[in-house]
Amino acid sequence: MSVFPREFIDRIPKTDLHVHLDGSLRLSTLIDLARESGVNLPSFTEQGLCELVFKSSYANLDEYLSGFAWTVKVLQSPEALERVAYELAIDSSAEGVRHLEVRFAPQLHMRGDTSANPRDAGSMRFEDVMAAVDRGLRRARGEINAARRHGEPEFDYGIIVTAMRFFTRDFSAYYRTFCDMHAYSPQNEIIRAAAIELARATVALCRSSDIQIVAFDLAGSEHGYPAGAHEEAFDYVHENFLKKTVHAGEAYGPESIFQAITKLHADRIGHGLRLFDTEMINSPEIADRAQYVRGLANFIADRRTTIEVCLTSNLQTAPDITDISKHSLGRMLENNLSITLCTDNRLVSHTTVTREILLAIENFAITPKTLKNIIVYGFKRSFSYKPYPEKRKYVRSIIDYYERLEREYGVLEDAEL
Repeated sequence: MSVFPREFIDRIPKTDLHVHLDGSLRLSTLIDLARESGVNLPSFTEQGLCELVFKSSYANLDEYLSGFAWTVKVLQSPEALERVAYELAIDSSAEGVRHLEVRFAPQLHMRGDTSANPRDAGSMRFEDVMAAVDRGLRRARGEINAARRHGEPEFDYGIIVTAMRFFTRDFSAYYRTFCDMHAYSPQNEIIRAAAIELARATVALCRSSDIQIVAFDLAGSEHGYPAGAHEEAFDYVHENFLKKTVHAGEAYGPESIFQAITKLHADRIGHGLRLFDTEMINSPEIADRAQYVRGLANFIADRRTTIEVCLTSNLQTAPDITDISKHSLGRMLENNLSITLCTDNRLVSHTTVTREILLAIENFAITPKTLKNIIVYGFKRSFSYKPYPEKRKYVRSIIDYYERLEREYGVLEDAEL
């Protein structure tokens, strides 16, 4: 029997630090935008899309990712991006999320003139994409905070700019142009150059606007596309004081996580699922794999590098994890790692932060003290746009509100499971 009343879980303040914009549309909005933009979906009903594309379970990672082909197609205008960002914030707030960090790859939505020349009427440059998403989130924040009840913490957001580990010219109009401009370069050089260009554009926009960009990310297939290939891009954002989060250990082993931290200066790790998987260590120089994993876990714990855990998503994309009890979250908690629970993709995974919390409570040794730590870590390790003194004050207000709810619902930190 859970020591947590369901209403308590519903009301506690939450974060979602790992959520992809293009994986978190409302189904009704996807259908609306497809009709408006002439995208021929496999079905134009919510039930049909759930049966054909956004399933309750997936055979493999490729099937899981197939839905993004449709969502990205409808997100090719500022109006569509603004609407989806706004709705994501509204939906997240409705379940108690008070700090939301939305990530996406702007280069998947850019098109037209990429030079410094005047834009043509149909172009959408980096700053246009970012401004549209920021407008949607900012509008939602204003409405949410205007309607909040007395004592509730304020809602805020941040935007994480994502570079791609892998792409082809068919991924977007921008990538087509970029590949054509580098027609005689090897693919790995083109991918690296696109990330560097994105890093420079991100820093420039941070300096010239009030768009709430808080971090830089790297996503995409790990196998064959190591994090270390993007050192130059991440060195650049690091030297310009941007925070970094890196998808690592999702489909590759502990070495990928170590590389993300040591070569890309990662402040947080996206997923980290394979942290303890010694069988996925490839380097012949690592003789004692168990010792390597222990050392890496201690290194992460000592640095307080936070892992963005996405339970449902991992279960859907890792065929070898047939039971949630085999997820590495249990060992992360045993090793006192700083973790936070996230959705990854609200639409593709059919999940919410509340559902992720309930999954953790039902399947792992989550005591009241453990849950409080997970929730508070989410706010403490968030990439806030606010100056640090303001962030500390905000986190204190979160802790005070959480403790008030503990008293109201009789949730005792020393209660036994």
